[in-house]
Parts: sequence; C-alpha cells; structure tokens
Amino acid sequence: MTRFAANLTLMFTELPFLDRFEAAAQAGFEAVEFLFPYDHPADEVGERLRRHGLQQALFNLPPGHWAAGERGLAALPDRADEMRAKFDEAVPYILATATPTVHLMAGRTDRSKLHTGAFRDAVAWTAERLNDLDVTLVLEPLNTRDNPGYHLVDFDEAAALIQDLALPNLRLQFDIYHCQIIHGDVTRRLEAMMPIIGHIQIASVPSRNEPDGEELNFPFLFDLIDELGYKGFVGCEYRPRTSTAAGLGWFVSARKILNTKIT
Repeated sequence: MTRFAANLTLMFTELPFLDRFEAAAQAGFEAVEFLFPYDHPADEVGERLRRHGLQQALFNLPPGHWAAGERGLAALPDRADEMRAKFDEAVPYILATATPTVHLMAGRTDRSKLHTGAFRDAVAWTAERLNDLDVTLVLEPLNTRDNPGYHLVDFDEAAALIQDLALPNLRLQFDIYHCQIIHGDVTRRLEAMMPIIGHIQIASVPSRNEPDGEELNFPFLFDLIDELGYKGFVGCEYRPRTSTAAGLGWFVSARKILNTKIT
C-alpha cells in the first residue's frame, strides 16, 4: 500500500518548523521528510516525531552553504574534507530521528571527469559509514531547469553508478517530478529501476504543486508503485498552491482508494 510522507520544508509552512509535525499528523500522514533539520537540536526534532507518532522517512546530509546557492559538496574534490566533517554533524540527527534513508547532494560542477571521480569517491565513503548505522544512502538526479549546474542530472547515470559500486545500502531516489522533466517516460523508468529505488518523491509537472494533475496521472502512478512492490514512503515534495490544508484533496482521495482496496 502506498504510504505518504509530508515534506515539512515545503508543506505546512504557515507554521513554525517544529509545529509542522503536529499538523502533518493531524492531516493523516504517518511519516515526514524534510530537506534539512540542522537549525534545530537533534533531540528536539526526534521528540516531535515521537510525540505525534510519526516516522522520519528521509532528510539530506549537509549541502554546504545553501543560502549562497551551494547544493552539495560531494562532487567537489577540494571540499572533500569539509563534506566528511559535515557528515559527522548529521549523525546525531540520524540517530535521534531513527531515519532509515538519507540523501547525499552532489553539488554544482562543470561535470568534468575530476568532479565525477570525486562524486564516486564521496558516495562510496558515505555509504560505507552509513552502513555501520544501518542506514541507506540515496542519490537523486535533479533537473537543470530548477537546478542549473547541478552535477547529477541523469537517472541512467545515477543507476549505472549505483550498480557499478554494488554497495548494499546504496539506492536511487526517484523523484517523479525531476524524472518527467529530465527524461519523461516515467512509467517505464519506474518499472526498470524499481529494484534499485530507495525513496520516491512526487509533485505535479510543470508547476511543482499538488500531485493532482497537469502532465501526469497520479492515481495511475500510485497504483503502479503499489503493483511494483515498493515498500517505502512516497515523499510529498511539492509547493502547495495556497495553504497546505486547502490542497490536500488529492491525499484524501488517495487514502480513500487505498482503504477501499484493503477492505
């Protein structure tokens, strides 16, 4: 059964970050994800999860100076030491939230062989340390329309790296929004890549609003994800058109359909 995780970076932004956990639980979500937790103490984030009976699905390892436009350090060879030091900053959050999956951002590069090699090394190093914590590492290709200069921009390239490294805890983060913009043919790619997918995210295309139409048929995709045997959470990484609550009709409908199938 498809299970959804509210993205607290983009959803319920009418509220302070730590109050969004309660709002997500009251809306019917059983899990949450977010981009970064680092502005708040790890134990406080973990306490909000426990208080409201939520599971943490995913968050990103530190990306560098986000406000200055940095989108990760992993593919930057001259920032390798910094990337490794920042990994240590993330560990208390992983432990406090019992997060099963984290994402490593590649960064903005000119996609040279030097950067590709640095990224490969960083992925292997990070996955090895996460394996000691029984945590999965995921890699996510991003479209260049929203993320100009990003290093990892191709789902096939990401899949090839995952398969080549053959690490037990290295998987693909399959964001349907990015896949549709980069490649299209979302259905066939989901079918082909499901064996290596560790996390899925959704948003409408092209607006990145609620997953309720535009280019993609989300009820069909939810059924497909179910049929393919995906057991993880589907992260709702979209920007609500107005308030979050006003845009949850798609979620109410999806839950009703899923409950009907179960009963």
